[in-house]
Amino acid sequence: MRRLALVLAALTALGGPAQALDGDQKTPTRGPEFTGVPKDAVLSYNLIGLNVVDGQQNSVGEIKDIVIENGKLAGYILSVGGFLGVGERYVAVKPESVALGYDADGKKWKAIIGASKDQLKAAPEFKYEGKFNRT
Repeated sequence: MRRLALVLAALTALGGPAQALDGDQKTPTRGPEFTGVPKDAVLSYNLIGLNVVDGQQNSVGEIKDIVIENGKLAGYILSVGGFLGVGERYVAVKPESVALGYDADGKKWKAIIGASKDQLKAAPEFKYEGKFNRT
């Protein structure tokens, strides 16, 4: 999954029609444009698998995936509920819903959402199917 996220991020950086991942995907007609990575940036591998807590520091879910639309971060797929993968369900939330930060003392990333576990469990479910099937 990490490789897929990195590939998607790399493809979106190319710009133009090469962003499409449909069957009619074309080879880029220009070379890549290189960029620097800002010091306050977060990489996808830091997000995938990151525990999400509520305002009271209760664990409410985990970031399972990222959503990229038109070359920009459009959301996070969170897993909520379940135990050891049994009974878990997925919900999609906008990136503005999750506050990300780096704890320099603990040397780890943190994610906080303004919702309880029950609110996330009651949210509309995202399903990995069709174009989004996880094979």
